Amino acid sequence: MKKIFYTVLCLLCIATSTEAANGLISVKSYLTVKQTADKMEGILKEKGMTIFNRIKHSKAANKLGHKLRETELIIFGNPKVGSLLMKCQQSIGIDLPQKVLIWQDEKFNVWVSYNNPKYLEKRHEISGCSNVIAKIEKVLAGIISQTVK
Repeated sequence: MKKIFYTVLCLLCIATSTEAANGLISVKSYLTVKQTADKMEGILKEKGMTIFNRIKHSKAANKLGHKLRETELIIFGNPKVGSLLMKCQQSIGIDLPQKVLIWQDEKFNVWVSYNNPKYLEKRHEISGCSNVIAKIEKVLAGIISQTVK
């Protein structure tokens, strides 16, 4: 059901989505890695999110002589929401702040990958925070949808 929901959501934004068994959601972007990351950073700032870091994995690897397809990681969050989750189960702090990986596959497709909040809820055995998890799911899906358009 979740896969269908995300696929339908992404069809509305002309993208495709996959969800792996490990709780990772990947949505196809029709922009370059840099364009996708720049756009996402702008959207996050508009929404008042804190951007903790933007790591250009491929740039660092290439400096060392390692060939790596374009790959960037954006670390962001909203401490108000993250604190609520940590009050429910402190171990989720290992997965906070949120991270989005923007990467290019071997066929030159660009993907935006992130942790499914429902998976994190299960992983950390969180109870009593279903409304917070639902809000995070909705916000993340909206951000990703806007980003890949």
